[in-house]
Amino acid sequence: MPTSDTLTTDQRLTVRALSTIEDFQRAESVQSEIWTMNDLTQVIPLHVLLTAQKNGGLVAAAFLGAQQMVGLLFGFIGLTLEGKYKHCSHLMGIMPEVRRQNVGQALKLFQREYVLRQGLDLVTWTFDPLEGVNASLNIAKLGGIVHHYYPDLYGSSMADSINSGLPTDRFGVEWWIDSSHVRQSVAGQRERPSHSSLIAQGAQVVNQTQLDEQGALRPLASQLDLTADTLLVEIPSEFQALKSMSLAVAQAWRSQTAAIFTQYFANGYAVVDFITDRADNHRRNFYVLSRLIPVR
Repeated sequence: MPTSDTLTTDQRLTVRALSTIEDFQRAESVQSEIWTMNDLTQVIPLHVLLTAQKNGGLVAAAFLGAQQMVGLLFGFIGLTLEGKYKHCSHLMGIMPEVRRQNVGQALKLFQREYVLRQGLDLVTWTFDPLEGVNASLNIAKLGGIVHHYYPDLYGSSMADSINSGLPTDRFGVEWWIDSSHVRQSVAGQRERPSHSSLIAQGAQVVNQTQLDEQGALRPLASQLDLTADTLLVEIPSEFQALKSMSLAVAQAWRSQTAAIFTQYFANGYAVVDFITDRADNHRRNFYVLSRLIPVR
C-alpha cells in the first residue's frame, strides 16, 4: 500500500493530493472547464477545498507532467445512517481531452488507498444511472454496488451542459474498498459475464428497446414484476449524444429507468455489475441486478 500522497500511474500521469494555494486555485478553474458551467457560483471554492483537505478530507488531482491538471476529485469524511464513519466522495471530473483514458480510474484508486490508510472501509458517491461511461468505471471496474435511487437529487439547479434539461436522478454507490469483490474488481480478476451467457443461465431482461431510423435507442415496454435471481436493465450506449439528438427520448429514458430501479430496489435487488456487448455493430449496455449482494 502506498505510504505517500503521490501515485505515478505511467510516464505521463501523476495523481497527488493538492497542497499549495496555486493547486487549489487551479482546482477552481478546472471545475468550470470540466462541466462547462454557466453559473460559476456552483464551483466549489478554494477555501472549502483547502479546509476539507486539512481536516481529513481529500482533494486530489491527476496531472500530465508537473503542472497540467486534467482531473479532479474531492471527498470528505461523513456518516452512514447507522452512525458509521465513511468517506463521502462528492466530486470527480476529467478534462474532455483525456476522457476514456483511465484517468478517472487512477483518481479512484488513489482515493481508495488514501481512505484505507485512514482506517475506513466504505466510500460512497452518486452518479447519473444513464451515463454508461460512469457505470463502466464505478460498477464494472471498481466493484461498486447500488441499491439506492435518488430522484431529482439536486433539483433543477445544475445548469451545466451535462446535467441541464433533465431531472438530476442519481444512483447511490457503495464502494466497500476492503472487500474481496472490490479487490478482485480493481485487479481485473473478477469474471465478467456476457449478456448472452447470463440469459442462458436464466437472467431476465426488464426492458425492451429499439433503435430508430436516426440511430437513437428508444425505450419500449418494461416489466416491474420479474422475480429471477438475475435481472438485466438496458441503458443507451451514449446518453449525452442521445440527449443531443432528442431531449424527448432522453426524458423517456429517465422516466422509465426511474420506475424500474425504484421498484426493483424496493424488491430487494441491487446493481452488482455492468456489462457491454456488441450486436449488429451497436454497443449495448446492461446493468446486472441481483438479490445476492457481494459480501462486504
